Amino acid sequence: MNIMLQPPAIDLTRPLSIAVLAMGGQGGGVLVDWIVALAESQNWIAQSTSVPGVAQRTGATIYYLEMIPARADAAYPVLSLMPVPGEVDVVVGAELMEAGRAIQRGLVTPDKTTLIASSHRSFAIQEKLVPGDGISDSSKVYEAAEAAAKRFIAFDMAVLADSTGSAISAVLFGALAGSGALPFGSEAYEATIRAAGIGIEPSLRAFAAGFERTQADAASATPPAPPKPASAGKLYSTLASVGDAAFDALVADARTTFPASLHGMIAAGLRKVVDFQDVGYGREYLDLVAGFMRLERGSDPALTRAAAKHVAVAMAYDDVIRVADLKTRASRFERVRSEVLAKPDQLVYTTEFMHPRMEEVLGTLPAGLGLWLEGKPGLCKALDRVVNRGRRVQTGTIRWFLPLYVLGGLKRFRRGTLRHKREVTHRDAWLDLARNTAAKDYELAVAILEARRLVKGYSDTHARGASKFDRVIAVAPRLAGRADGAQWLRRLCKAALSDEEGKALDGALATVETFL
Repeated sequence: MNIMLQPPAIDLTRPLSIAVLAMGGQGGGVLVDWIVALAESQNWIAQSTSVPGVAQRTGATIYYLEMIPARADAAYPVLSLMPVPGEVDVVVGAELMEAGRAIQRGLVTPDKTTLIASSHRSFAIQEKLVPGDGISDSSKVYEAAEAAAKRFIAFDMAVLADSTGSAISAVLFGALAGSGALPFGSEAYEATIRAAGIGIEPSLRAFAAGFERTQADAASATPPAPPKPASAGKLYSTLASVGDAAFDALVADARTTFPASLHGMIAAGLRKVVDFQDVGYGREYLDLVAGFMRLERGSDPALTRAAAKHVAVAMAYDDVIRVADLKTRASRFERVRSEVLAKPDQLVYTTEFMHPRMEEVLGTLPAGLGLWLEGKPGLCKALDRVVNRGRRVQTGTIRWFLPLYVLGGLKRFRRGTLRHKREVTHRDAWLDLARNTAAKDYELAVAILEARRLVKGYSDTHARGASKFDRVIAVAPRLAGRADGAQWLRRLCKAALSDEEGKALDGALATVETFL
């Protein structure tokens, strides 16, 4: 007797697939749990997996979900554990560049993928390591997303999360609901948040904000546009009084001295130097910048604008006193607590890595004493072995907070320190060169002021930047009078910023030497 075996019936129903890319602290796990709970509450079967990234900004965690309606015969589906390029229905990026990475991985396709991303940036380690401006161009991600995704939804969800007192995961959940990518009503989403039982009211506010913004953007039919970077003019569009008589007197003087087009930059610079030292230091800043107003030639005060920006940076240099002051400010402790989403009854300790060199110690001493010690190389070498060691300290403990707090309070004596004396000498020589050059080569004088961007940071970073700056500025007088002098000086600055070791600068300087 022949027995005919029937092939098993295979259900070819395709599950919905969702990939979520999020960094630590952004609530990616919470978002995924919500989506799974949402699907199950609607009689769907859902499965989620995750692949952790490496330590915050060197890699995000990738969560992957698949969901499918439950069958009447209670048969359980076989769902995938990882996304397949070209087969993902929804991609959610908790930060803009995570959306870009999803596109690179092939997870976003124009025939099926809805791409949802927050437009804010949390800069990657590689962006921060570049000596110059290493920030990636957000507009490139927008262009790629418009081409790669079936639908692209992007806006600053971090701002909405902050304004509603919640986490970005709740705004992303609202954007997902507003997109209509999943076949569930908004009431089911809200019920999922309530059922979780944690942070219900703030999460519902953030959810509603994300939902409403997504639907409003869809109604406008305008494609998402990358946000414009903030500028000093936008941060401080006017020279505003603050209620302090001495500071307000500086503001009033600046309003009459400088044209309105410079008020934003002057306001930013004035606040920076006064915060660094005191109101008297702010008066010195305004006097230095005003000196360049007398050298202007046309309607565009480019020389004074460059001075307003870079003189403030030069005056508010990073020294031991400044670092100690910033690390012990109440506003910093509050910022750290908000970043880690600490509750009021939770203790948060910040561990700092501090590695002072003997040069920093000498710079903090009175100028005479510092010079005397510098003249004793044997003694300096012995002391360097004591201080020049990496230390991990907790600024939230009495043992370390008090010494740093006292050190930060020494800024009242800063003008008498060896470091300040040298900074002023270096600064004045640079400004004298710019002023003397302006009379015969205005554009080169502007480039000389802009070159100060090479000097930044603290300790070894500052030393490397100052060395490159000195090498670039040394060439400036020989470029005066050339039609391309300013252009070449800016090329030298760009070369100096392209690598830490200075190899590109060596090559650029060698090129300049061939025609000088």
